[in-house]
Amino acid sequence: MRLICLLFCLMISLPVKANLGDMPAEQQLAMRYIKAYTDHDYSALMRFYSRDSVFFDKTAGVQYKSNRHIIEFLKRAHEGVLEYRLNIEHMFNNGSLVVIIGSYRLRGPGDQYGKPGKIIDIAVPGVTTLKFDMNTQRIIEHMDLMDYQTMSDQLESQ
Repeated sequence: MRLICLLFCLMISLPVKANLGDMPAEQQLAMRYIKAYTDHDYSALMRFYSRDSVFFDKTAGVQYKSNRHIIEFLKRAHEGVLEYRLNIEHMFNNGSLVVIIGSYRLRGPGDQYGKPGKIIDIAVPGVTTLKFDMNTQRIIEHMDLMDYQTMSDQLESQ
């Protein structure tokens, strides 16, 4: 009996990942977009953006509009990056608005972060919201709210 209780407790405490097909269509689209975004797959990203798409890092006060300007910004921001991924802690949607809570992990050259000649490794917590046009399957707005103080603290210790 004890063994059964222990096994049951282990089962309910282990993280469970949903299959992509079990998610709402909006979240499936968000996962495909995030994969292209973190893989730096610019040709796939071009299919997600339109001339009216907006990329807005609200915390940093940076905004880009149109597929061309967004891609140019991402190429500059991700130059030389060795590893970039999003660890999703929670995701939900309200219609075509998808909210992702997690942290972006970045490992790469520190030149852009005031650490020339060093390889930095940071995990920046934040919230990403993605608003989709579900008819065209394109991004209307990608907005980030990032914890740049945590990023700054991590950089200081490296």
